[in-house]
This record gives sequence, C-alpha cells and structure tokens, in this order.
Amino acid sequence: MHQSLSGDKILSIDIGGSHIKATILNAAGELQIGFQTVDTPPNPGPEKLVDALKDIVSKFPEYDNVSVGFPGFVKDGKVFTAPSLAPKKWGGIELRQILQDEFNCPVEVVNDADMQGLGIVRGKGFEMVITLGTGLGSALFLNGILLPHLELSQHPFMTNIIYDRYIGKKALEKEGEVNWNKRIQKVLLVLKTVFNYDHLYIGGGNSGKIDIPLDKNITIVSNEDGIKGGAKLWQLKRELELEVVDEK
Repeated sequence: MHQSLSGDKILSIDIGGSHIKATILNAAGELQIGFQTVDTPPNPGPEKLVDALKDIVSKFPEYDNVSVGFPGFVKDGKVFTAPSLAPKKWGGIELRQILQDEFNCPVEVVNDADMQGLGIVRGKGFEMVITLGTGLGSALFLNGILLPHLELSQHPFMTNIIYDRYIGKKALEKEGEVNWNKRIQKVLLVLKTVFNYDHLYIGGGNSGKIDIPLDKNITIVSNEDGIKGGAKLWQLKRELELEVVDEK
C-alpha cells in the first residue's frame, strides 16, 4: 500500500453475505473510483475472510485509512457475532487489529448497517436504517448520533422465526418476490409501531426488489449512498479526538 499525497483517501469496504464491495472516498464521502467486488467465501472464518479482503484491497494502490462495515455485532473493533457468515467462528475476534497489522494503516471496523447509516441519515430526529441482503441489518440514530447497536436480525419476528429467516435472501428465493414483499409489508408495519421513527431508510442488495406502497417517511437508498459512511466514520473519530484534546 502506498499512502496518497493528499492524506484523505479512505478505502471503504462493505462486507456482505454474498459479496464484498469496496471503493475509495475522499474526506467528504465522495467516490473517487468505481466499485470493486469479490465474492464472500462460503461460511468464512477470520482467515478466509481476511484473505478475501486482501484480494479486494490489492486492487487499490493508494489509500490512507480503511473503513470496514461488517455483518454482525462489533464493539471497539472486535467481532462478537457474524450470523450471515459463520456464527461459530467469530466469537471475540479482534478484526480491527488483525487488519491494521495486515494493511499497515489505521482501520476502523463497525457493523455494516451502522456504517451505511452514517452515510445516509440527515441528522434530524429519530432515524432508522435497515439493510436487506443475506439477512437484515439495522441501525438507529438520534439527531445524527449513532445509538448502541441493536442486532434486530436475531430477534424473533414471530414464533420460531427470526427476522433474518423471515425476510433474508433465502426467504426471498423460497417465497418469490410477491410473497416476500408481503412479508416486507408486515415487517415495516411492526417497525413503525415499535420504533415510531421520524424517518426510515432501506438499503442493501434486495431493497430494489421492494414493490409495495411506502409511507412518505420511508426512503430506499443505494449502496453508493451507504458506503459513504466509511468517510463519516473517520470524520467522527477526528471530532472525538479534538473534543478530548479540548477537555485537557
């Protein structure tokens, strides 16, 4: 890896259950290059996933920082769950440290929906982000501030079936788009009742298959919008560091 002269090239990576996507952003979150994509290995543990990340990172000769959106529960760069990858292989894995050692640059790892939300929300009121892909991703924001992560995907939607299985990729393939949309409609009604959000954003690879009427405060967003959160992540980190310095 060669650091850029500008010092603000951010390699933003979105790990999905089927594919890994990456691009270069500037500090403002603007795409500087087209997306690169590689397949996510089947049922990957840390070693296989890191190999896939090395593959996609090799396609980018210059970057200064790396942002990674990971499909699972992440705290302080450590992965605790990975339901859409290999659940039994990801308990307490220090993924941020592993990647920093591998790529020899600063790395941040957060939940994928959290990162996408950072690039999407408007910072007004209570906003919710969900992503529809291999499973369900979710993130909550209050006036632009990311709230503690809620792994909604693993919560029962109804007796003996969690959200991931009810509206995830396998459910879409099994039920077909018409019945899957009926399920999405039921889920949106529940989310509206439970969270009473000011605005809901829907992203992810399967969001384009939604074919039902949506409330005015629901917006379907693109992957391009979401991956911009990789830049926002570093902006927030810099702001936090400045606050700590000011307090001293």
